Amino acid sequence: MTSPNVTQLLRAWSDGDERALGELVTLVEPEMRRLARIYMKWERREHTLQPTALVNEVFVRLVDAASVRWQDRAHFLGIAARLMRRVLVDHARSRGYQKRGGGLQKVTFKDYMVEGAAAFDVDLIALDRALTGLAEVDARKCSVIEMRFFGGLSVEETATALHVSTDTVKRDWRIARLWLLKAIKDGNQSS
Repeated sequence: MTSPNVTQLLRAWSDGDERALGELVTLVEPEMRRLARIYMKWERREHTLQPTALVNEVFVRLVDAASVRWQDRAHFLGIAARLMRRVLVDHARSRGYQKRGGGLQKVTFKDYMVEGAAAFDVDLIALDRALTGLAEVDARKCSVIEMRFFGGLSVEETATALHVSTDTVKRDWRIARLWLLKAIKDGNQSS
Protein backbone atom coordinates (compact mmCIF):
# COMPACT_ATOMS: atom_id res chain seq x y z
CA MET A 1 0.00 0.00 0.00
CA THR A 2 2.03 2.94 -1.26
CA SER A 3 1.30 6.27 0.29
CA PRO A 4 1.15 8.40 -2.93
CA ASN A 5 -1.30 6.01 -4.63
CA VAL A 6 -3.53 5.81 -1.57
CA THR A 7 -3.45 9.58 -1.14
CA GLN A 8 -4.42 10.15 -4.78
CA LEU A 9 -7.26 7.63 -4.56
CA LEU A 10 -8.51 9.07 -1.27
CA ARG A 11 -8.63 12.55 -2.74
CA ALA A 12 -10.35 11.32 -5.90
CA TRP A 13 -12.91 9.49 -3.76
CA SER A 14 -13.48 12.65 -1.71
CA ASP A 15 -14.16 14.44 -5.00
CA GLY A 16 -16.88 11.91 -5.84
CA ASP A 17 -14.98 9.43 -8.03
CA GLU A 18 -16.64 6.08 -7.20
CA ARG A 19 -14.09 4.20 -9.32
CA ALA A 20 -11.40 5.48 -6.95
CA LEU A 21 -13.21 3.84 -4.03
CA GLY A 22 -13.02 0.43 -5.74
CA GLU A 23 -9.31 0.84 -6.43
CA LEU A 24 -8.74 2.11 -2.91
CA VAL A 25 -10.43 -0.91 -1.34
CA THR A 26 -8.27 -3.23 -3.45
CA LEU A 27 -5.16 -1.36 -2.36
CA VAL A 28 -5.85 -0.98 1.38
CA GLU A 29 -7.75 -4.19 2.12
CA PRO A 30 -4.62 -6.33 2.69
CA GLU A 31 -3.25 -3.77 5.15
CA MET A 32 -6.61 -3.52 6.92
CA ARG A 33 -6.82 -7.32 7.20
CA ARG A 34 -3.27 -7.44 8.56
CA LEU A 35 -4.14 -4.84 11.20
CA ALA A 36 -7.37 -6.65 12.10
CA ARG A 37 -5.51 -9.97 12.48
CA ILE A 38 -2.93 -8.32 14.74
CA TYR A 39 -5.60 -6.68 16.81
CA MET A 40 -7.74 -9.79 17.05
CA LYS A 41 -4.74 -11.75 18.41
CA TRP A 42 -5.13 -9.64 21.55
CA GLU A 43 -8.79 -10.54 21.93
CA ARG A 44 -10.12 -13.43 23.98
CA ARG A 45 -10.13 -16.81 22.23
CA GLU A 46 -13.90 -17.22 22.06
CA HIS A 47 -14.44 -13.81 20.45
CA THR A 48 -17.21 -14.17 17.85
CA LEU A 49 -16.06 -11.32 15.59
CA GLN A 50 -13.50 -12.45 13.04
CA PRO A 51 -10.86 -10.17 11.44
CA THR A 52 -12.63 -10.34 8.05
CA ALA A 53 -15.92 -9.25 9.61
CA LEU A 54 -14.15 -6.43 11.45
CA VAL A 55 -12.60 -5.17 8.19
CA ASN A 56 -15.89 -5.49 6.32
CA GLU A 57 -17.75 -3.50 8.96
CA VAL A 58 -15.07 -0.81 8.92
CA PHE A 59 -15.39 -0.55 5.12
CA VAL A 60 -19.18 -0.26 5.40
CA ARG A 61 -18.74 2.60 7.84
CA LEU A 62 -16.04 4.19 5.70
CA VAL A 63 -18.40 4.36 2.73
CA ASP A 64 -20.68 6.48 4.94
CA ALA A 65 -17.69 8.77 5.54
CA ALA A 66 -17.36 9.71 1.88
CA SER A 67 -17.63 13.40 2.72
CA VAL A 68 -14.34 13.32 4.64
CA ARG A 69 -11.57 15.36 3.02
CA TRP A 70 -8.88 12.68 3.15
CA GLN A 71 -5.33 13.95 3.59
CA ASP A 72 -3.21 10.84 3.12
CA ARG A 73 -2.73 7.18 4.02
CA ALA A 74 -2.00 7.95 7.69
CA HIS A 75 -5.19 10.01 7.97
CA PHE A 76 -7.17 7.16 6.42
CA LEU A 77 -5.66 4.61 8.80
CA GLY A 78 -6.36 6.93 11.73
CA ILE A 79 -10.04 7.13 10.79
CA ALA A 80 -10.09 3.37 10.22
CA ALA A 81 -8.59 2.89 13.71
CA ARG A 82 -11.38 4.96 15.25
CA LEU A 83 -13.92 2.91 13.32
CA MET A 84 -12.32 -0.37 14.48
CA ARG A 85 -12.71 0.88 18.04
CA ARG A 86 -16.38 1.68 17.43
CA VAL A 87 -17.06 -1.69 15.79
CA LEU A 88 -15.40 -3.64 18.61
CA VAL A 89 -17.12 -1.64 21.34
CA ASP A 90 -20.49 -1.93 19.59
CA HIS A 91 -19.92 -5.68 19.28
CA ALA A 92 -19.06 -5.98 22.97
CA ARG A 93 -22.16 -4.02 23.95
CA SER A 94 -24.40 -6.05 21.67
CA ARG A 95 -23.15 -9.21 23.33
CA GLY A 96 -24.44 -7.84 26.63
CA TYR A 97 -21.19 -8.10 28.53
CA GLN A 98 -21.82 -4.99 30.55
CA LYS A 99 -25.34 -6.01 31.59
CA ARG A 100 -24.42 -9.52 32.73
CA GLY A 101 -21.57 -8.38 34.93
CA GLY A 102 -19.56 -11.50 34.16
CA GLY A 103 -17.52 -12.59 31.21
CA LEU A 104 -16.55 -9.04 30.32
CA GLN A 105 -14.69 -8.80 27.06
CA LYS A 106 -11.03 -8.28 27.85
CA VAL A 107 -8.49 -6.80 25.49
CA THR A 108 -4.75 -6.72 25.97
CA PHE A 109 -3.35 -3.23 26.02
CA LYS A 110 0.30 -3.75 25.15
CA ASP A 111 2.94 -1.08 25.07
CA TYR A 112 4.61 -2.40 21.93
CA MET A 113 6.76 0.73 21.63
CA VAL A 114 9.19 -0.74 24.15
CA GLU A 115 10.51 -4.23 23.48
CA GLY A 116 9.51 -6.69 26.18
CA ALA A 117 7.15 -4.25 27.91
CA ALA A 118 4.34 -5.64 30.01
CA ALA A 119 0.82 -5.96 28.72
CA PHE A 120 -2.33 -5.59 30.77
CA ASP A 121 -5.89 -6.76 30.24
CA VAL A 122 -8.82 -4.36 30.39
CA ASP A 123 -12.52 -4.58 29.77
CA LEU A 124 -13.20 -3.11 26.31
CA ILE A 125 -16.26 -1.22 27.55
CA ALA A 126 -14.21 0.30 30.40
CA LEU A 127 -11.45 1.21 27.94
CA ASP A 128 -13.98 2.89 25.67
CA ARG A 129 -15.44 4.82 28.60
CA ALA A 130 -11.94 5.92 29.66
CA LEU A 131 -11.05 6.92 26.07
CA THR A 132 -14.21 9.01 25.86
CA GLY A 133 -13.14 10.78 29.07
CA LEU A 134 -9.62 11.25 27.75
CA ALA A 135 -10.99 12.78 24.54
CA GLU A 136 -12.78 15.40 26.63
CA VAL A 137 -9.52 16.28 28.41
CA ASP A 138 -7.05 15.86 25.51
CA ALA A 139 -8.36 14.82 22.09
CA ARG A 140 -4.87 14.37 20.61
CA LYS A 141 -3.83 11.84 23.25
CA CYS A 142 -7.04 9.94 22.59
CA SER A 143 -6.24 9.95 18.86
CA VAL A 144 -2.74 8.61 19.59
CA ILE A 145 -4.23 5.68 21.51
CA GLU A 146 -6.79 4.98 18.77
CA MET A 147 -4.22 5.10 15.99
CA ARG A 148 -1.57 3.07 17.80
CA PHE A 149 -3.77 0.54 19.60
CA PHE A 150 -6.82 0.12 17.39
CA GLY A 151 -5.21 1.03 14.07
CA GLY A 152 -1.77 -0.48 14.54
CA LEU A 153 -0.05 2.63 13.22
CA SER A 154 3.61 3.13 13.96
CA VAL A 155 4.88 6.12 15.92
CA GLU A 156 5.95 7.72 12.64
CA GLU A 157 2.60 7.13 10.92
CA THR A 158 0.74 8.51 13.93
CA ALA A 159 2.98 11.59 14.00
CA THR A 160 2.34 12.18 10.30
CA ALA A 161 -1.42 11.80 10.67
CA LEU A 162 -1.54 14.19 13.63
CA HIS A 163 1.06 16.63 12.26
CA VAL A 164 3.24 16.36 15.36
CA SER A 165 6.73 15.04 16.09
CA THR A 166 7.48 11.42 16.90
CA ASP A 167 8.66 12.54 20.35
CA THR A 168 5.22 14.09 20.94
CA VAL A 169 3.52 10.83 19.96
CA LYS A 170 5.77 8.82 22.29
CA ARG A 171 5.12 11.25 25.15
CA ASP A 172 1.36 11.30 24.48
CA TRP A 173 1.33 7.48 24.35
CA ARG A 174 3.02 7.19 27.77
CA ILE A 175 0.88 9.86 29.43
CA ALA A 176 -2.37 8.60 27.88
CA ARG A 177 -1.68 5.04 29.01
CA LEU A 178 -1.19 6.19 32.60
CA TRP A 179 -4.31 8.34 32.42
CA LEU A 180 -6.34 5.44 31.03
CA LEU A 181 -5.06 3.00 33.67
CA LYS A 182 -6.07 5.40 36.43
CA ALA A 183 -9.46 6.12 34.83
CA ILE A 184 -10.17 2.39 34.39
CA LYS A 185 -9.05 1.60 37.94
CA ASP A 186 -11.15 4.48 39.38
CA GLY A 187 -14.13 3.39 37.27
CA ASN A 188 -13.87 -0.18 38.51
CA GLN A 189 -13.71 0.94 42.15
CA SER A 190 -16.87 3.04 41.79
CA SER A 191 -18.82 0.13 40.20
